[in-house]
Amino acid sequence: MFFVISKLLWALVEPFNFLLILGLVGVLLSFSPRPRLGRRLCIASLLLFGIVSFSPLGPSLLRPIEDRFPLPAANMPAPAGIIVLGGALDEDLTQSRHEPVLMALGGRVTEGAVLARRFPTSRLIFTGGSSSLHPSGADEAAGVRELWTELGIDPARMTFETKSRNTWENALFTRALIGPKPQETFLIVTAAWHIPRAMGVFRKLGYHVIAYPTDYMTLGDTRDYSWLNLGTAGLVMFQYALHEWIGLAAYHLTGKTDAWFPAP
Repeated sequence: MFFVISKLLWALVEPFNFLLILGLVGVLLSFSPRPRLGRRLCIASLLLFGIVSFSPLGPSLLRPIEDRFPLPAANMPAPAGIIVLGGALDEDLTQSRHEPVLMALGGRVTEGAVLARRFPTSRLIFTGGSSSLHPSGADEAAGVRELWTELGIDPARMTFETKSRNTWENALFTRALIGPKPQETFLIVTAAWHIPRAMGVFRKLGYHVIAYPTDYMTLGDTRDYSWLNLGTAGLVMFQYALHEWIGLAAYHLTGKTDAWFPAP
């Protein structure tokens, strides 16, 4: 139920959808007995679109999330396992085109292979099923397995959890699959903007975890606020930031994390 509600609510408040619906309602009302309200809604839609696209609002909201957990030291001891969260491959395109197709922020999968080479004694674990309300039957894990094998990783080192639909289920179902021991440490590999929530969930379920953020969207310096880098990029960053801040609050309020904003 949590999964379905979260998907439906996000579909309504997702910024691009919300602004588009607001503008369309304004256009329709412009040809109704309430044209003034329609014009106001159209103007509000354009103004809000301009603010989130051409102001530093998106980077300002996203930077604190991405900067929350730094990369671990290069000389860190080998972990017991490297847990890569799903959402990196487009499963439908992968199935249709018969080759792994990475999404725009799919670097976590290739980074997982890099880490597997760096720590040859560590297990490589992928966790993620379909996050769609209407799954097509395509399997992201199959594409990940193919990609990792082509990158030279021994399939005997790989473990796949394929039923989870969100971050909570990633941690819950993976725990049932691998049975982490108290003395074992696991790397959590996912997008930097998703690391705080993921770390909070895995900690809540008893894992000893170290964050390994990937797929940064912000540069971490003043260039994040340059007008040259804003536009559609600003809107995209705002969408990811809003999604994560809402997710952090929802997960804490429902007891899935122990902190509003998990920290190192």
